[in-house]
Amino acid sequence: MKLTVTESVWLNDAGTCSIDHLAEVSGLSLEEVADLVQSGILDAADESAQAFHLHHVVTVRRARRLRDDFQLDRNGLALALVLLRRIEELEQALKGK
Repeated sequence: MKLTVTESVWLNDAGTCSIDHLAEVSGLSLEEVADLVQSGILDAADESAQAFHLHHVVTVRRARRLRDDFQLDRNGLALALVLLRRIEELEQALKGK
């Protein structure tokens, strides 16, 4: 019998990671992730330590897929992510009514 051990991490606001980790797990360059921070897409959990909430892993992976699938530049990528976030907020508002 073969035993496989896996590790799971909840992607929520409880845990944090570095900007380097976000770049590593997403496939984006460090400069591209820094652009997402600068444009307000990603907000730091702790400004002094440059720590980010783990739920941003989902965001940076989505960003890489959008960049690759639609060949977006940095500005187009930021715009697409802002619009997707706004759509999600509007959908949640409609569900709440």
